[in-house]
Amino acid sequence: MKAYDKQVGGSHYKRMKIQPMQYSMANELDACQHTAIKYITRHEDKAGKKDLYKSLHVVLLLIEEKYEWTDKDSAILEAVMGAMSDE
Repeated sequence: MKAYDKQVGGSHYKRMKIQPMQYSMANELDACQHTAIKYITRHEDKAGKKDLYKSLHVVLLLIEEKYEWTDKDSAILEAVMGAMSDE
C-alpha cells in the first residue's frame, strides 16, 4: 500500500484518477496553485460552493504575491470574503 492509497477525512481524492497532489507535484506547482486546484477539484464532493470561494481567495493570494495589487483586486477580495461569510 502507498500513501496515495489512503486518505484521512473522506474519500473525495481517492476516487480520482489523478489526485490533486500528484498533479501538483508532477507539474512543480507552488502552494497557491496547488491549493486552488485542490479546492476546485473537490468542490462537488466536499464543501460545494464554499470550496469554490476558497479557490477564489487562494487565486487572489497568488495575484497579490505575483502582480501589482490594485483597488479592483481589493474589491474582488471583499466580495469573495463577504460571499464566504454568507455561506
